[in-house]
Amino acid sequence: MTAAAALDERSTLARPDLAEQALEGLVRARAYRATVPMHGRIGVADIHADADPASARVDQLLFGEAFDVLDRRGDRVWGRARRDGVVGWMDSADLEPGAPLATHRVSSTSGPLPLNALVRDAYPGLTGVDLAAVGAFETDPVAVAERLLGVPHSLGARSSLATDCSGLVQQALYACGRAGPRHSDLQSELGEAVGRAALRRGDLVIWLAAAGERRWSGHSALAMDAERVIHATGFHGVVVIEDLTVAEARYAADGFAAPVFRRLP
Repeated sequence: MTAAAALDERSTLARPDLAEQALEGLVRARAYRATVPMHGRIGVADIHADADPASARVDQLLFGEAFDVLDRRGDRVWGRARRDGVVGWMDSADLEPGAPLATHRVSSTSGPLPLNALVRDAYPGLTGVDLAAVGAFETDPVAVAERLLGVPHSLGARSSLATDCSGLVQQALYACGRAGPRHSDLQSELGEAVGRAALRRGDLVIWLAAAGERRWSGHSALAMDAERVIHATGFHGVVVIEDLTVAEARYAADGFAAPVFRRLP
């Protein structure tokens, strides 16, 4: 496999006409250019698949997260979210120049900014109990996910205000200082495989989508214990705790593969 073939199009900042400078020699494009760092200026901003703001939402940018811009069309900019690597289009009004290093991460779910937003020194309405110093992390991703019980399910969302399945897992992992890929198929490669009988609290439970499915790559959940999972699901419309056997039957009926179970070190 060539280096270009190994690149994931969801996180590769390249089109036939333009690619980021770092990809010169790896992908073919008519021009290469350096990215311009920016960062989110509002609590949560949408990232879309295309320049048209009515196109599908593929991700979100939280306050303070960096977004590396490569192209602009009117008030829309094209680039990559630095924290989770997703490429897409944003409204330039949702961004500010530069990518300042944060000093704190939002650790609460009740303040004016969502969980895991990044701030420098202070933010109006946030107190010390809402913030954790960068580098100070929680230890139980399930406990983080439990604080999001009842949060609405919404495709492409990834915050404590609304989230999809992989977004919930991602945010729980971020709060614990762990890598948080945006997509279920990438989350299914984290850690090491464990058997169904050995499942325990904090393990990842992931149903991969059928081959050829383009709308999503799978469905992600966290094990509460050996018998239950916590996940954001369109079936229930919110983040819920559900018996694993019930979820298994539903996703099997929907054409998903049998779940894989992964344990983080």
